[in-house]
Amino acid sequence: MTIPDTMTAIAIAEPGGPEVLRPEERPVPRPRAGEVLIRVAAAGVNRPDVLQRSGSYAPPPGASDLPGLEVAGEVAALGEGAARFRVGDRVCALVPGGGYAPYVATPEPQALPIPGGLSMVEAAGLPENHFTVWVNVFGHGALKPGETLLVHGGTSGIGTTAIQLGKAFGATVLATAGSPAKCEAVRALGADRAIDYRAEDFVEAVRDATGGRGADVILDMVGGSYVERNYRAAAESGRIVQIAFLGGAKAEVNFSLLMTKRLVHTGSTLRPRTVEEKGAIARALEEKVWPLVAAGRVRVLVDRVFSLAEAADAHRWMERGDHVGKIVLRVEG
Repeated sequence: MTIPDTMTAIAIAEPGGPEVLRPEERPVPRPRAGEVLIRVAAAGVNRPDVLQRSGSYAPPPGASDLPGLEVAGEVAALGEGAARFRVGDRVCALVPGGGYAPYVATPEPQALPIPGGLSMVEAAGLPENHFTVWVNVFGHGALKPGETLLVHGGTSGIGTTAIQLGKAFGATVLATAGSPAKCEAVRALGADRAIDYRAEDFVEAVRDATGGRGADVILDMVGGSYVERNYRAAAESGRIVQIAFLGGAKAEVNFSLLMTKRLVHTGSTLRPRTVEEKGAIARALEEKVWPLVAAGRVRVLVDRVFSLAEAADAHRWMERGDHVGKIVLRVEG
């Protein structure tokens, strides 16, 4: 496989709106020790990309300043000591940055074989969502079979993944969404109860669906006014896991419920974790989740596909909030 010296990537010219995403000539990265170089066929678009573009989510030290946290493609080269994959292998990967490009380097432990017969576009939507849901719902949230999981933002990439994995591992799943059509979409994915948050109070809906008991685990990307409402919607000894603050990072909360219901409110970010931590998550996914994906029991719901040159349009579509599932960039050349 011939590797060029330069490539046309999508860079962030300056913090701002989608229009600041512009093509730029960059050197093709060379894999360092323990890394693989991937010739990218498709890249997932995620909310952290939008935050990075706007200037509110800087990449960690040593990471590429290009956006893009997940890709699918073929292994193009191996860094010293990288031995699991061979050149030409089809892989998807969680990358530290740089996914909006024809080539990206990533630590080998963060790359996974593409399960089953998934296309490159589908595979590009696997890593970020599955890493995030696995570590937060099943790790920090400790969801068990027979428990109830409440997923906020049920039609997002994270939400569609959490619904499917919750059901696959034996939970009752409730999900919020913002319209009747979106509620129908989450029911089609297996949610036991879809809650239109614009038309009904999710706290009362959760209580009704659980016979007054509440949800054992709540996956929340909203924050803001949802914080105290999550406390009211949670079951005794419930676990609320915070993964974003789309509704604001500040809230006025009566913490007495935290004590009287013995709640745990925790949260995490994925990008700053060490390679070792991400590698451990990858191994768990390959063992426990990839067989479900290969069997078709868990699927990647792709909403829209844009070309790499249309990255700004992809960001505009994400910010509209009308998508159901993943937004993916197809990388050509």
